[in-house]
Amino acid sequence: MGDVAQNLEVWNKTWDWSRRGDEWSDWWGGTSAEWFGALLPRIHTYVPTGTILEIAPGYGRWTQYLKDLCDRLVVVDLAERCIDHCRERFASASNIEYHVNDGRSLDMVADESVDFVFSFDSLVHAEIDVLAAYLDQLARKLKPHGVGFAHHSNAGAYPVLVNLALRTPDRLRRPLIEKGVFPDLYAWRATSVTAESFASQCEVAGLACIAQEKINWGRGIYLTDVLSVFTRRGSRWERARRVRRNPFFRWEARRMAALYANRS
Repeated sequence: MGDVAQNLEVWNKTWDWSRRGDEWSDWWGGTSAEWFGALLPRIHTYVPTGTILEIAPGYGRWTQYLKDLCDRLVVVDLAERCIDHCRERFASASNIEYHVNDGRSLDMVADESVDFVFSFDSLVHAEIDVLAAYLDQLARKLKPHGVGFAHHSNAGAYPVLVNLALRTPDRLRRPLIEKGVFPDLYAWRATSVTAESFASQCEVAGLACIAQEKINWGRGIYLTDVLSVFTRRGSRWERARRVRRNPFFRWEARRMAALYANRS
């Protein structure tokens, strides 16, 4: 829903980072519950590994786990504020490199140096032009058998509903979103992105999108998000793309929160 400049304004200046992003895991019962319940099971095939690249780490919500799953971790964020915090937070970790970028460039990462790319709960805000720029570079940055895991938007799959929601006054729109009538615009999902457009951009870049899980997020039945796995053409992981619809993702979160929340 925002361009690079708007994202920079929010995450580098106006966002309240007092909880370091852990508030986004509350519905899972906490960050550790979300990591071990939702993320690690989906990426365990590819880690531990040599070099991991994390795009848009924020204040290090997932960095705290990724650093222990690799020999070398490279974190790249457009918000200098986020990189400064990560540098301070993980000062005792000797295997992390920190870089501030322009929201598009990976020039600071050497070609064919990355075993695994990870980005979760960040690139959902990136429009398709930004994702295309990253994918074009990742085709070079990944090692021959490297793999990427990206959480991105699928809001573009609901253009009629999104446009209708945008035209609805806020006093009416918010309760309709709460009831699941409209996709959740307040989650700031990029409206130019779909599962299919991401897979197409992978192909253009010379990558193979091998798996996509369409999920709902927070409220409602709409599958506004996608978890995509991609690899280089010719890698041992390459296969025909498998796409699955998972309308129960938010119930996954509720179950984890009920059973394993890190609070009473």
